[in-house]
Amino acid sequence: MEWLIVRAEEIGREIISHLSRAEFYVQVSIIALALAVGLVIAAYLSRRVKIFREEPQPGAYFEFRSTLYRARSLLQPVSAAVVLGIAAAISAGTTGESWLIRAAQGVAFVFVVYSLAKHFLQNATISLILKWVGLPIALLYSVGWLGEVIEHLEGVSIEIGNIRLTLYAVLRTVVFGFVLFWLGRISNATGQRVIRTQPALDPSTREIAAKLFEIGVFVLIFLLLMNVMGIDVTTLAVFGGALGVGLGFGLQQIASNFISGIIILLDRSITIGDFIQLEDGRSGTLRELTMRSATLETFDGKDIMVPNEKFITTAFTNWTHHNKQQRYSLKFQVAYKTDLEKLFEIVREIVASHPKVLSGEDLPVALRPDAEIEKFGDSGIDILVEFWMDGIDDGENRVGADLLLMIWTALKANDIEIPFPQREVKVLDDPKIA
Repeated sequence: MEWLIVRAEEIGREIISHLSRAEFYVQVSIIALALAVGLVIAAYLSRRVKIFREEPQPGAYFEFRSTLYRARSLLQPVSAAVVLGIAAAISAGTTGESWLIRAAQGVAFVFVVYSLAKHFLQNATISLILKWVGLPIALLYSVGWLGEVIEHLEGVSIEIGNIRLTLYAVLRTVVFGFVLFWLGRISNATGQRVIRTQPALDPSTREIAAKLFEIGVFVLIFLLLMNVMGIDVTTLAVFGGALGVGLGFGLQQIASNFISGIIILLDRSITIGDFIQLEDGRSGTLRELTMRSATLETFDGKDIMVPNEKFITTAFTNWTHHNKQQRYSLKFQVAYKTDLEKLFEIVREIVASHPKVLSGEDLPVALRPDAEIEKFGDSGIDILVEFWMDGIDDGENRVGADLLLMIWTALKANDIEIPFPQREVKVLDDPKIA
């Protein structure tokens, strides 16, 4: 700390000598003028730019617009810092001195950091870093000590083999690592939310774009962090190749599911909202599709986690991918004495009256409700009823169960018998019968 005391004494003597010079008061005037110009710029932007003038209402990009609206508190310190930077360059070119203006610019940066930490950022960790790291750095910059502090931190180091690790490199990596991962998480969440709310894109394209954006964000963060740590990315090529071979054997299944997820998203064989039946008979609505697995939500509240590889290597049935309309059939039996013409008319009217059954003269004959003889059974005539509907006949659409109840009620009202199995038994060679 002795060098700080010496440096402070030197700065004190320099300030006393500068107070007697005309250049000092020129810089004071320039600072006052720059602050006034920055204030005018901030006021103009606050009044003229709509995003700063009016509080955003819920709608498209609401969170992004809200973030920009909250940033209006930064307009004044940022404008002052920018104008002071320009003024410092002008003063250095005309009077040959700009140290006081540089100090004022550093103070403006202090206010920027303080405003970010107190009014703008909601993350407690980032606010803490700004208060205890950002503010001291801005203060050191304002008094011109930042370069000397960095030089002293570079001097504190340890050597492990050929690797020299300095205290400055460690602190820089920790701080920038926190900031980069925080920015990456925020950017990833915001970007995916924006992509998934684009009505112009179909669900598969939205998922592809969202996943590629996520991968790109984290790859970029990794490369930036490597650069901050001072590691040459090209040196990772050999290490990455060896690591890739090892992971290829150890994480083969994970890699297979990852590649399968990309293939599924590209060929659009399944999309969010499809009703899928697996080869083993399990079925559900596709609720989520990640790079590792798909989630099928069943009608009884359960989630089925299906590895992406299953959709590539096994057969499955997609009920609703290209056509939401599905055909279903019901079967029941009536007695042989039934008037079938009357029965068919009653059943067709009953089925067509259900609000979720497709019916009407405007539909093709093949899509209208129909009733016909399936076969002649032992105890009665088997009747086949066919109908079309939008969606799956399960969950909230219990159309088949409703129709069976409606048909049973109609048969009772018209005295149409639903037979039960009957057997006629004859006893032969019985002397009592003779």
